[in-house]
Amino acid sequence: MEICFATNNRNKIKEVWQLLMPDFSLLSLSDIGCHEELAETQNTLEGNSLQKAQYVYQQYRIPCFADDSGLEVEALNGAPGVYSARYAGDQRNDKDNIDLLLKNLKGIQNRRASFRTIITLIGIEKEPSIFEGQIQGKIITAPRGTNGFGYDPVFVPEGGDRTFAEMEMHEKNALSHRAKAVKKLVGYLKKINKR
Repeated sequence: MEICFATNNRNKIKEVWQLLMPDFSLLSLSDIGCHEELAETQNTLEGNSLQKAQYVYQQYRIPCFADDSGLEVEALNGAPGVYSARYAGDQRNDKDNIDLLLKNLKGIQNRRASFRTIITLIGIEKEPSIFEGQIQGKIITAPRGTNGFGYDPVFVPEGGDRTFAEMEMHEKNALSHRAKAVKKLVGYLKKINKR
């Protein structure tokens, strides 16, 4: 089954491709000829995920899914949340976002945080299907590790002592928020495939 992942983020595609193969052929936006930046104008992860998937399906008529992920920090009332990618501005720079997060948490003892991913799938059933993945953890005081992307260098999952950026991709994929949501998506797609 061919399915499009509605993102231009190569890191996300690499992560998800590992979880979907060999059962599905994963297409990127460039594979289907979509080169524009997809709008994210909603104020929830659910809204952004649906908005992106709907746009791609309406324009290209190929089954697709889109995700939106956010880092929700307890002491910051759930920020950066839906604005995680552009927390420090529209330049969407990982280092700038991390620097601002650490600045805003300076002197704060409570470092509890969670990563949340919402995936919306369109084009398989009449109604969109939604899958959620979440992982609890904490924000450390300085970045560690060179793997991953986004806030991975400062996020340590609950029960662990390494950041996502200190893990190999297969280790992160065993427990990350996105992996949990994608595994639900894959389980659903496999059931559909057997019909």
